[in-house]
Amino acid sequence: MKKGILGKKLGMTQLFNEDGTVIPVTVIEAGPCVVTQIKTRDREGYSAVLVGYEDIREKLVNKPLKGQFDKAGVSYKRYIRELPLDNVEDYSVGQEIKADIFAEGDRIDISGRSKGKGFAGNIKRFGHGTGPKSHGSHYHRGPGSHGAGSSPARIFKNRKLPGRMGNVRTTVQNLEIARVDADRNLLMVKGAVPGPKGNMLIIKDTVKR
Repeated sequence: MKKGILGKKLGMTQLFNEDGTVIPVTVIEAGPCVVTQIKTRDREGYSAVLVGYEDIREKLVNKPLKGQFDKAGVSYKRYIRELPLDNVEDYSVGQEIKADIFAEGDRIDISGRSKGKGFAGNIKRFGHGTGPKSHGSHYHRGPGSHGAGSSPARIFKNRKLPGRMGNVRTTVQNLEIARVDADRNLLMVKGAVPGPKGNMLIIKDTVKR
């Protein structure tokens, strides 16, 4: 991976091509981020860059993070994430990363937390079929058989059952950047990205070439 940035999902809108076709896009405020630490193969055993995003007040930062920000000589940030980059020699502590590292037509992967939907049944959660819907069946949206009987007398692991749905880390791959507004640090990405409005996202160049 050569480049990455942190951002915030602002919402969805649409763009129009010259021929009048509509492109649904997600608007992301990408950066500005600041490099707080550089990790190299010689020292840490792998190469990565720590970046911070979104300024906050000093009282909201704990002491370990405060020391890290003070050592780097940067302002205090709400989010700090590690980006595993191959070209860490191109970065320096205190350097600012903005949306202009990407260009229109670039392919990217975006990671974030999906929308939490609370406790859900297996039909909504996994798309299972329903039982008979006629009167008197008494079995419309049940989870179905759980497994064998006296042998092995237990439910196998990974059985798809009702439970918490959503609110997990999700990555959408190979999205295309439709437009870059470098002045306002905005990326407009074709299609949908994980999470609700205001969700923190990690944007990086795609692994699918």
